[in-house]
Amino acid sequence: MALIGGASMVGWAGWRANRAGFPMAPRSIALPQSAIARLDLTPLQPLRSLSAAERFACDGQLHLGLDWPRDSDDPRELSEVPELRLWHLRADAACPWLPLLLERGSGQLVRYVAMLVLHRFTPSEGLQLHPNALELWLTQRLMLLDDWCRSNGLRGRRRMELLAAALGLDIDQSFWDLLDLHPGQSQADSA
Repeated sequence: MALIGGASMVGWAGWRANRAGFPMAPRSIALPQSAIARLDLTPLQPLRSLSAAERFACDGQLHLGLDWPRDSDDPRELSEVPELRLWHLRADAACPWLPLLLERGSGQLVRYVAMLVLHRFTPSEGLQLHPNALELWLTQRLMLLDDWCRSNGLRGRRRMELLAAALGLDIDQSFWDLLDLHPGQSQADSA
């Protein structure tokens, strides 16, 4: 088996240049309830308008601020709200590189993945991602990101390994070796 289990909101004014001279997306992007309810990905446009190299330079820095009011008696976690999960599924399909940009230490990445894969939440144990669902999602995502990096002239395997580690998984070298046998075959054909 290749995998082994184991801020303040800123808008366009928050753009700045990183050391490589690329513009960086805001560290936080507000996702208003109206955009979520309409499956509107416009809040992600600052990221989508960047080149692959510019996005890559934003590694692990992004916070998605969810504006989803709930009643005080609503016991659900955000990842249990169908509208939020549906918006994240659409964002994940349109922006498969998004997990690379999300902050890892603050729980942003885990919350994002919880919107996409089976999980459970208990007050005593917290959020637990279903191990098989997580492994399947991550394996597919690594294949997709590896091809995306290759097609854009980027070296991203170390960043993908950090992403996996943040989710409690290790990537065995044999996984990369398999992908190297037939590079570029994970990308969908353009229609």
